[in-house]
Amino acid sequence: MKDFIIPWDDRDMGTPAKEGAPVTLSVDGFDVTVPEGTSVMRAAAEAGISVPKLCATDSVEAFGSCRLCVVEIEGRRGTPASCTTPVSAGMVVHTQSSKVRKIRKGVMELYISDHPLDCLTCAANGDCELQDMAGAVGLRDVRYEPGENHFEVRAGGDDNARYIPKDESNPYFTYDPQKCIVCSRCVRACEEVQGTFALTIEGRGFDSRVSAGASLDDFMSSDCVSCGACVQACPTATLQEKSVIEMGTPDRSVVTTCAYCGVGCSFKAEMQGDDLVRMVPHKQGKANRGHSCVKGRFAFGYATHKERILNPMIRDTIDQPWREVSWDEALSFAADRMRGLQEKHGRRSVGVITSSRCTNEETFLVQKLTRAVFGNNNTDTCARVCHSPTGYGLGQTFGTSAGTQDFDSVEKTDVVIVIGANPTDGHPVFASRLKKRLRAGAKLIVVDPRRTDIVRSNHIEAQHHLALRPGTNVAVVTALAHVIVTEALYDEAFIRARCDWDEFQEYAEFASDPRHSPEAIEDLTGVPAKELRAAARLFATGGNGAIYYGLGVTEHSQGSTTVIGIANLAMLTGNVGRDGVGVNPLRGQNNVQGSCDMGSFPHELPGYRHVKGPEVRAIFEDAWGVKIDPEPGLRIPNMLDAAVDGTFKGLYCQGEDILQSDPDTKHVAAGLAAMECVIVHDLFLNETANYAHVFLPGSSFLEKNGTFTNAERRINMVRKVMAPLNGYEDWEVTQMLANAMGAGWEYTHPSQIMAEIAATTPSFAGVTYDKIDEMGSVQWPCNEANPDGTPLMHVDGFVRGKGRFIVTEYVATDERTGPRFPLLLTTGRVLSQYNVGAQTRRTENVAWHDQDVLEIHPHDAEVRGVKDGDFIKLASRSGETTLRAQITDRVSPGVVYTTFHHPDTQANVITTDFSDWATNCPEYKVTAVQVSASNGPTDWQEDYAAQAALSRRIEAAE
Repeated sequence: MKDFIIPWDDRDMGTPAKEGAPVTLSVDGFDVTVPEGTSVMRAAAEAGISVPKLCATDSVEAFGSCRLCVVEIEGRRGTPASCTTPVSAGMVVHTQSSKVRKIRKGVMELYISDHPLDCLTCAANGDCELQDMAGAVGLRDVRYEPGENHFEVRAGGDDNARYIPKDESNPYFTYDPQKCIVCSRCVRACEEVQGTFALTIEGRGFDSRVSAGASLDDFMSSDCVSCGACVQACPTATLQEKSVIEMGTPDRSVVTTCAYCGVGCSFKAEMQGDDLVRMVPHKQGKANRGHSCVKGRFAFGYATHKERILNPMIRDTIDQPWREVSWDEALSFAADRMRGLQEKHGRRSVGVITSSRCTNEETFLVQKLTRAVFGNNNTDTCARVCHSPTGYGLGQTFGTSAGTQDFDSVEKTDVVIVIGANPTDGHPVFASRLKKRLRAGAKLIVVDPRRTDIVRSNHIEAQHHLALRPGTNVAVVTALAHVIVTEALYDEAFIRARCDWDEFQEYAEFASDPRHSPEAIEDLTGVPAKELRAAARLFATGGNGAIYYGLGVTEHSQGSTTVIGIANLAMLTGNVGRDGVGVNPLRGQNNVQGSCDMGSFPHELPGYRHVKGPEVRAIFEDAWGVKIDPEPGLRIPNMLDAAVDGTFKGLYCQGEDILQSDPDTKHVAAGLAAMECVIVHDLFLNETANYAHVFLPGSSFLEKNGTFTNAERRINMVRKVMAPLNGYEDWEVTQMLANAMGAGWEYTHPSQIMAEIAATTPSFAGVTYDKIDEMGSVQWPCNEANPDGTPLMHVDGFVRGKGRFIVTEYVATDERTGPRFPLLLTTGRVLSQYNVGAQTRRTENVAWHDQDVLEIHPHDAEVRGVKDGDFIKLASRSGETTLRAQITDRVSPGVVYTTFHHPDTQANVITTDFSDWATNCPEYKVTAVQVSASNGPTDWQEDYAAQAALSRRIEAAE
């Protein structure tokens, strides 16, 4: 297969790279120098010499079972396996002697004797290592007569007891035991790379076979999470993608970036012409290091789903059916409406919502649209409802609104706090790297109301699980600081050198107050004081300490306060500015970081510079040739409030579904219904489109060029692998809308947009497409001071100068439980689904999660007469919905949990409009609710479904 864009060495070196002192040896007469601990096989590969192998691959540790890689070493007896033999100084290796050639041919002959010879019709034909190695060792015939085997359905006229039918239970790949050579690569990949331990080798000797789970399990019923590591590792067609079976072997590939979570995995999109065959994790990807999850690896079918809208549509009112029109007519319709609204209601009566699923370049243009064309700062993004408290909290304490580390840093951590995050479901590739470090001896503290998989799963268990009551994050974090301060476990030298000592003393006085002690807050938080004290001591004294957090921190009324408290903990213990430490927000969407960087907030221009600053505005006024409004614009909640009040009339919403994702669905619907022009720019008729007047079809990540910025500030290339099915990339659509309103933009490629970003934004000043192509990726800040980017932040000093300690007073949320609503609802996501599900619901991932369910503790279920699988009504002060119950002890008594992936549930009709005090980030994680039995959908659900069906009618094209 030809690689279309792969500028890096992608060879399989046989065994993993090592670090150590240099060692020089001779391989087939060539001197080669490698680090100590390197295998002979890898040393040979470094010298350009390929040693045949089957059980070895550089993603897992050497195993030495296939015996195909034997070599001769002068001064040693026998023929050792090169994959398990470490190099030594002066070693002389012969990889092609007549003796090892004969052994390899004999070994291969034995493999082939129990393997079906259907190469011409096999799905792995042309992409099979067994086939390649048979050629490499010169095997031309097999001397052994057919006898007992695993590949014939019948043997000697009877059923073959050793034959096992193909397992096709997984929607994305098959397991064909007859082609298995028992190399154990899949088992080791599941253990070492993914960390699930779902696979094993059952039986002994000739009866050995790979098994997923227990004897009666198939891949679908086992613990397999469908990450694809086993498929990637398999050297034959034993584990094979169904897409390859159906379509054939790819003939070209393009390296691009996943469009799901904020890990930012690099993939090779392997193609046949313009058809995508499979996504293969790119081993040179610095965020994922060759690993993937079920979403990035397999869930790309939404891009060609039958429900995707490919033609622009308009309508005068939302009760009318949609009418397909040309691009020119749709853009003229939209521009005339928006211009008319501004003429009638003022220039601040319209605004935009940028997308965290679109590229940096596309997001930059959308915020430029409102500032340079609409003439206001009414721009916001989905980060408002997820990580806006990160921007505020880290900006106040450290001076920059982003995480401090790269993902490689986790390999050097000793103690990890995971607070308000569920990485095994939300950020699974990072979770695999974390679990690997935990298996190697790092300690783990989890702060979460639920017992997530990171708390306890195969071969890992948290030393401390602080199962706090939802809404008490600040109290717990401050109590951790209380222990560190009162027991003098803080790093005084770091604090004196790197932080403001006077501010620290003020903070230490606050934190040491007895009212913040673990004993004082135990009744409030539900966390045993002894457990909390032990966790604080472990973090303060356990070596390199890293904190990873997610939306369970930010989506609270005190989200910003908790982020500040986390930063305080890191500074207290000196865990900033080196490998293995830091404060690391796990971003929910692929470009949440980038959308914030690009100036999507109404008070900030690109680069987090306040719009009130005349010197900042001057940079963009000179670049754009317009005057920029000095007044901050409206946030999403303010836009909706203003719409209900009649002062906000028009919205351009790119790639976001606020009706499903934002809290208090009824209020969002009322706001959208009050607007006179809603433009939705997306792949599908999402829920927000129910209230839209213009629909502009979007392009998927496979159909565009640009960049994403992941949770570690890594700017990755997104490369077009197929032509846009709608005819245009998203940046082109935004440009056409701007030009329809008289802008006169003339971009011809997104690299020109990046050049404008670099010219106006100091942290991106050194970023170019050429640099990213050369380096693979770049982490901002990338500028004259940091020409190759910045993997670690705040190494010699904080961006703001001195680190700032800030008092974190706990203030209880206004959302309270009581007799009517005695339970607390918290929300999250599951592994197989993503955000509002618009993409993953249109893939085979629904096989794992086809509806939202409510997790409820057995005690709470019993007192309400609820059984597992029952329909229940979930009600709050805001609204009610119905869904099925799942009884589990993952949640504590008094706490229930659900997801928001499916619009027929509309979980956000339950959530309230309470929000973070600093940023208006909604308080999704704390809602007082009641659970009761139900017979089916609520009246509201039925009304919503009827309205949605009415709204999605499309007139047949003439």
